[in-house]
Amino acid sequence: MPVSKLVHNLVFSMPRGTPPEKLLNAVRTFAREKFALQHRYALALHTDQGHPHVHVVVKAESEQGVRLNIRKATLREWRRDFAHYLRELGVEANATERAVRGKRETSKLDGIYRAEQRGVSRHTREQVDGVAGDLLKGSLRIEPAKAKLLETRREVQRGWRAVSEILVAEGHPDLAAQVRDFAARMPPPRTDREAIAEALLKHVRQLRAREGPTR
Repeated sequence: MPVSKLVHNLVFSMPRGTPPEKLLNAVRTFAREKFALQHRYALALHTDQGHPHVHVVVKAESEQGVRLNIRKATLREWRRDFAHYLRELGVEANATERAVRGKRETSKLDGIYRAEQRGVSRHTREQVDGVAGDLLKGSLRIEPAKAKLLETRREVQRGWRAVSEILVAEGHPDLAAQVRDFAARMPPPRTDREAIAEALLKHVRQLRAREGPTR
């Protein structure tokens, strides 16, 4: 017998430049209108790939024992409604195929990333110089984006905990434990400057190790 799907994974994605908090609020409204008091769900905002997107994990079977069947007509309705919720928040949106989908598409590389791949990014060189200057002064300036990164991580971990609870309720404690372990092992979020600082310090340690102890 085929195994019934336990959860549905939906992805709500918008182009680069869309305010992440407005996207998250629109998804919250959508989830509340479509699933509240019926299907348990969890959501998490991601902003680490250039374009904001929200994952929504929905329990396939409702609290009343009714399964959620997502058909093409369902997706068309969801796209239309989601676009409406975005427009209510002042975000231009149409009911396109990218508004709501079960799989995430890879975004195109932006100009900075392409330049970095060629090794000629002035933006990256300026970042490295700035971080190196901070390290020489003995402290790394904390970016305003750090707080947002931490909040996003908390949202992600809350989402994974909700998925774990759903799996336990569905009778899959081992899989739920794996989900909790995965969430616990997630590396701490880092800003670009923190990542550069770590790479610079690692490089310095490697140079010192090759040179050996000083006399």
